[in-house]
Amino acid sequence: MIIGFDAKRAFQNKTGLGNYSRTLLYSLNEYFEQHQYILFTPKQTLLFNTNEMPSAKVITPAWQPAKLLSSVWRSKWITHDLKKAGLHVYHGLSNEIPAGMRKTGIPSVVTIHDLIFEHYPQQYDKGEVLVYRKKFRYACKQADAIIATSLHTKKDIIDIYNIRPDKIHVCYQSCNQAYAQKLSSAQLSQIQKQYNLPETYFLYVGSIIERKNLLLICQALKLLKSKLPIPLVVVGEGKAYKEKVKQWLTQHDLLNEVIFLSDTDTAKHSRDYQNGSHFPAIYQNALALIYPSIYEGFGIPVLEALTSGIPVIAARSSSLPEVGGDAVLYFTPNDVAGLCDCMLQIALDDETRQQCIQNAARHVLNFTQQKCAESVMKVYQALM
Repeated sequence: MIIGFDAKRAFQNKTGLGNYSRTLLYSLNEYFEQHQYILFTPKQTLLFNTNEMPSAKVITPAWQPAKLLSSVWRSKWITHDLKKAGLHVYHGLSNEIPAGMRKTGIPSVVTIHDLIFEHYPQQYDKGEVLVYRKKFRYACKQADAIIATSLHTKKDIIDIYNIRPDKIHVCYQSCNQAYAQKLSSAQLSQIQKQYNLPETYFLYVGSIIERKNLLLICQALKLLKSKLPIPLVVVGEGKAYKEKVKQWLTQHDLLNEVIFLSDTDTAKHSRDYQNGSHFPAIYQNALALIYPSIYEGFGIPVLEALTSGIPVIAARSSSLPEVGGDAVLYFTPNDVAGLCDCMLQIALDDETRQQCIQNAARHVLNFTQQKCAESVMKVYQALM
C-alpha cells in the first residue's frame, strides 16, 4: 500500500499531537516496512528524523501559491498532490482531513484525539471553538473511518457528533520506546546535575493550562509542606494560567518549591531537552508523576511515566483510568485532600510504591508500539 499522512504535527509540534504522529509513523515503518509512507507537510524540520524511515517520502508545497498559503494547501489544495501520489489510503493524524477528500476517490482515516473544546468551550477563544467544531465535525462525517485514541473519546464522538459506532475504531497510543530503556545510575546522576534537579521530587509533565490543573498540586504542596517537604518539577509551557499559578505560589511562599524546568537557561539552551531526549531520565529520576487533569482524550504523560517504571498519581477522570488501569493511584478530580493522601502513600509506603511499579510493568504491555501499529494497519486494510 501507499499510505499518505498529514504530517504537519510530526514536523512542527513538540507535544501531544506531534508525539502521537512521530511514534505512530516510526512504528508503522518498523512493523510494516513493506508499505510506502508519504508524509505531507507545509515544511520539513529537524524535529522529525525521517532518516529512520527509509520507506518514507516527504512532500511539501511545490508551487508558489501553495508555498505562500501553506495552510490553504494543507486544508484544501493538497488533494491534487494526494491524487498525484497514487495513494491507497490517506490518514489525517490530527483531527482533520482536507476539504473535498471524498472527490479524490482515496479512502480516508482521521484520528480524533479528544473533543475537549466541546466540554470546556470557556477555556478557548470563541473563534477557536467555532473553527475546531467545523473541522472536527466535517472530518468525522466525511472520513471513511475514524480512529479514537480511547473508548472515552469514541463515546464523545458518538454522543456529540452522532456518528455510528461501527465507523469508529479505538486504537490506543504508544509512546517512544526510549522511556522503556532503564538508564544507569551514572546517566541519571548526570542529568540530575545538568538540570540541577532535587535529589527527590514529584514530576508534572504537560501544557500549563487550566484544564490540566497544575494549581491543585501546588495546593497539595501547601497542605503537606510540614509533613512532606518534597518539591515539584514542572516540564511544560504555558501563558496566562502559568502566571496565575506562579502568583499563587508567590502569595503562599511556595515559589521555591516548584521548579519550572522549561524556564531554566539549561533547558532553553539544551537541544536534548527541546527534542525530548532527556525526558526519560527526568522521569526516571522522579519519585512519581502527578497528573491531576480534569479531562484528557488519552494522557500520554501517564503512559510515559508507567513505561519509565515510576509510580503515577492521577485524577480518576475521562480517559485516564483506561490509560492507567490498575497501575495508577487515583484521586477524585479536584480533591486536594485525596491528592495529598496519594502523595503521602507514594512517598512513605514502599509497599504501595512497589505494587504500582509492578502493576505498571504488566499494564504497559497493552500499549506497545507493535500493538498500536497493528491496530491502525487493520483500519487501513479494512478500507481496501
